[in-house]
Amino acid sequence: MDSKKNKQLIAPITITCISVLFLLSYIVAILLVDLPLGFSLLLLLIPLALAGVCIFVLIERIKEIRSGEEDDLSQY
Repeated sequence: MDSKKNKQLIAPITITCISVLFLLSYIVAILLVDLPLGFSLLLLLIPLALAGVCIFVLIERIKEIRSGEEDDLSQY
C-alpha cells in the first residue's frame, strides 16, 4: 500500500477510535450508576450498537480506499 492510501486511512481510523472510546466510557458510566436492570440494559444496548456500526463503517471505508475508490460522489 502506498503512502497516499496510508494517509487516507489515518482520519477514519482516528475518528473511529475516538468515537468507540467515548461510547465505551459511556458504557462504564452506566455500569457505575445504580439503575434498574431493564433500564440499564436498554442504555447499554444503544452505545454498543453505535460502536458496532462505527466499526462496520470503518471496515467499509478501508475497503473503499484499498480498492482505489476515492470518492463515492464519483458514481453519480
